[in-house]
Amino acid sequence: MSASVDPYARLVAEARGRPFAAIVGWPVDHSRSPALHGFWLKQHRIDGHYGRLPVEPKRPALEELVAFLRRTPNARGCNLTLPHKIEIMPLLDRIDSGARRIGAVNTVVKQPDGSLEGRNTDGFGFLEALKYGAPAWRAATGPVVVLGAGGAARAIVAALVDAGVPELRLLNRTQKTAIDLGVAFTPGDERRIVVDRWDDRARALSGAALLVNTTSLGMKGQPPLDLDLSHLPRGAAVYDIVYVPLETGLLAAARARGNRCIDGLGMLLHQGRPGFEAWFGTKVTVSVAQRRAVAADLGV
Repeated sequence: MSASVDPYARLVAEARGRPFAAIVGWPVDHSRSPALHGFWLKQHRIDGHYGRLPVEPKRPALEELVAFLRRTPNARGCNLTLPHKIEIMPLLDRIDSGARRIGAVNTVVKQPDGSLEGRNTDGFGFLEALKYGAPAWRAATGPVVVLGAGGAARAIVAALVDAGVPELRLLNRTQKTAIDLGVAFTPGDERRIVVDRWDDRARALSGAALLVNTTSLGMKGQPPLDLDLSHLPRGAAVYDIVYVPLETGLLAAARARGNRCIDGLGMLLHQGRPGFEAWFGTKVTVSVAQRRAVAADLGV
């Protein structure tokens, strides 16, 4: 079909009456979600479809999306990527407690009565990939350094706080954003989150058990992450949620000095599990074969 075809009509035509979900964003062509969900559909012989749906970052466009999901019988829901994770929230019928606490939605599930519920699976995906990539890591091991304070960071900080990390050092190029995030997720009077200056990021690594990059620095087309790792213990794990490229400059530098490294592909795969299970009614697991298939779709 040509690019001028209505994207909703195109998605319905691709689904051919089958149950379907889609990744929604602007832009959305870069998303690898169709590859990871397509793997599960094929693996479990489910007669369903997962596509792409470009939606402009305008309130009327999001209202049209919500109306489409409600009125289309075989629509099961969608995933949301930039820039819709926050703006979609007031348009949905319900937001589950986890997504409300985080303040962002990455998964919409259509209920049997046609209502739409917003959920956030990013924290789940982050922790599941961490367990796989660094099985020796434990929340109580030591401080965690998180770079960035955007939407992904909110989910990751919430997950780490809930996991019981003793201290979380948060750094962002715009310090006020980091302060706001730290205040939002500091439980009660317990001072578990410390906000450091971005210029002090190298020194903040001292004694850390885990370093997490949630920024876009190091992503293809973005500036590199300038970070001196000399203060980071060699026993610490390093986790970069960027997955294009899989081996970012941060991971290459950390691997060269002997740190355990986790790339962003695992989080992408694991965060998709709860949504798939809700839409298509089948329990799924992340496998080496699936990782290879999605990596191949990335061209790596």
